[in-house]
Amino acid sequence: MEQQNSAIPQHIVFFPDGNRRWAREKGLPVFEGYKEGRKNFWRVLSHCKNRGIKVVTTFGFSTENWNRPKGEIEFLMGFLEETLSAKQYLKEFQTEEICVRVIGQIEKLPPPLQNAILNAERLTAENKELHLNLGVSYGGRWDIVQAVRRVTKEGIAPEEVTEELIGSYLTTAGLPEPDLVIRAGGEKRF
Repeated sequence: MEQQNSAIPQHIVFFPDGNRRWAREKGLPVFEGYKEGRKNFWRVLSHCKNRGIKVVTTFGFSTENWNRPKGEIEFLMGFLEETLSAKQYLKEFQTEEICVRVIGQIEKLPPPLQNAILNAERLTAENKELHLNLGVSYGGRWDIVQAVRRVTKEGIAPEEVTEELIGSYLTTAGLPEPDLVIRAGGEKRF
């Protein structure tokens, strides 16, 4: 992807965090925090597009989220399915020319969510204004492991393995390196 203005980041990664904390602080059910987070993310995504940012990566469900309570996992799977299949959001992706791509362990997700992912990716594949990567059952360590497994399966000799080769097997291959990483929610992690 061609960089237009060096002052504008071309790839921003967002770690949405604090949705449950926000809801608890407001005395609301935690699920309301996710709904509010989705509203905020749409505003942020629109702002990014309008500023000329070409790639946004965000996490809808990390590999670590599988350790959450069953009811919360079920809610999040349904919430992601709703978001990726709702006519209003699909229309928004089309209107705003947003190409949606889901990265992660898709095969672990419920079939209705897998279908919603495939449909959203298919419907938005030709959109060019902004590329949205949505990490679902995604983790950086998982991505490295799956890349190494693919390299090994192809019989590539150890002395041929380089950072660039591993990078070409990651689910983010072909995307520009992130220019900016933002962790929302107010919690600081070092």
